[in-house]
Amino acid sequence: MKNKLLISLLIFGAVTIMIGIYGINSQKDHSVKTTTSEVSRTSNELNALPIPALLEDKNPEEGISDYYLNVQKGTTNFMDDLLTPTLGYNGNYLGPVLKTVRGEEINMHISNELNDTTSVHWHGLETNGPEDGGPRQIIGVNSTWEPSFTINQPAATLWFHPHVIGTTATQVYQGLAGLIIIEDENSKSLNLPDDYGDNDIPLIIQDRSFNEDGAFVYANNMMNGAVGDKIIVNGAITPYLDVKQMKYRFRIVDGANASNYNLRLSDDSEFYQIASDGGLLEKPIESKKIFVSPGERAEIIIDFDKYQEGDVVELLTDTKLVMTFRIGEAAEDLTVIPERLTEIEKIDESLVTSVKTIELDGMGHMVSINGRKFDMNRIDDNVTLGDIEIWEITSNSTMMGKMGHPFHIHGTQFQILSRDGKEPPLSEQGWKDTVFVQADETVRIIVKFNYKGVFMYHCHILEHEEAGMMGQLEVIEQ
Repeated sequence: MKNKLLISLLIFGAVTIMIGIYGINSQKDHSVKTTTSEVSRTSNELNALPIPALLEDKNPEEGISDYYLNVQKGTTNFMDDLLTPTLGYNGNYLGPVLKTVRGEEINMHISNELNDTTSVHWHGLETNGPEDGGPRQIIGVNSTWEPSFTINQPAATLWFHPHVIGTTATQVYQGLAGLIIIEDENSKSLNLPDDYGDNDIPLIIQDRSFNEDGAFVYANNMMNGAVGDKIIVNGAITPYLDVKQMKYRFRIVDGANASNYNLRLSDDSEFYQIASDGGLLEKPIESKKIFVSPGERAEIIIDFDKYQEGDVVELLTDTKLVMTFRIGEAAEDLTVIPERLTEIEKIDESLVTSVKTIELDGMGHMVSINGRKFDMNRIDDNVTLGDIEIWEITSNSTMMGKMGHPFHIHGTQFQILSRDGKEPPLSEQGWKDTVFVQADETVRIIVKFNYKGVFMYHCHILEHEEAGMMGQLEVIEQ
């Protein structure tokens, strides 16, 4: 009897520990959650929102730009008088914004000043494989990588980050990420808010945990990746932004390792979504909330003209504070939210050359795509240049639980055809390069491969990517 009781207690204890480890993040949305009463509102925890600097073009020639990035170590003051060891591009944490226009020829000069290898992947950029910046384009210690490419896609908000086998998750967690803004003739003609740093503001949203000495705690919970207990925007914990009574455009990037964000305003007022990953939507979408998963981007416009001077409104994910808007004086506002933003040409399904199945399986370290873990020496798929394919992507449940996965394809943009046979929401009817696939859901996408080379496709929960939920696709000329 005593032995049976002891065994029962041991089983109960093991189950309790497993629930403690895995249960918190076993839902479809595994963003950090808390109740309203747990949200701190003390002024000493609110910092002014940092605005990343624009990267300077060093080439005076029209239409050709030369940009320089140094990948370096630094320290960042996130709270109190504590200094956190961090990584950054041309600075201590995160990096500058590369703002460019369609048709521009870009020469990058990237120097690695770390004590480890790195790479710079242009997430969302349509370019050839050798310039993609994935794990095949490693930058050695004290080495320089100099890719060149021409911007040939619509106006969009893209981003860049490391993509090295074994260290992607930790290098991003320590601060390596930056933004790319592409403009084109259409976007410039719309009279949207586009004065960078004034009424056009990037919001790189992440979460991090800290030790008492201020150092990051990289806590990979084994199942769902590294989730932090503090929200950071542009490198500041739950910051504030002073705004005037006018329209502001926010370029949102889910730059977290593993967390989804369900974003809304604290007064549940409406805003307008104008863009998804790959560019402008055809029409603005009036909404009270927006969902982004790791790697996804969205552009929204908030009109603060409906508030009074002295009002405060918060941006929340569920009930957790992301940042605060402090409303100031009235201001002349000549910008508009047009009824139509762009024309999106739908990819013709009659031209599809093949239909492929992508099964995302597992959690934690037990992850795979179509039953296989990533192997750098294996090409998982071959595609002829110019081919159009339909991919049916499913996130399968396991005995360990259910969870969704953000799925990303390098070097191209795609369109979502359906979710479980139903038309995708309006917010997903533009160009995409990352799509969240919920547990036991099948998402059908249509994609055209316009650039040659080897490209990755993977879950954008960085810990899952590194555990093997990634494949390689080679696009070749016939």
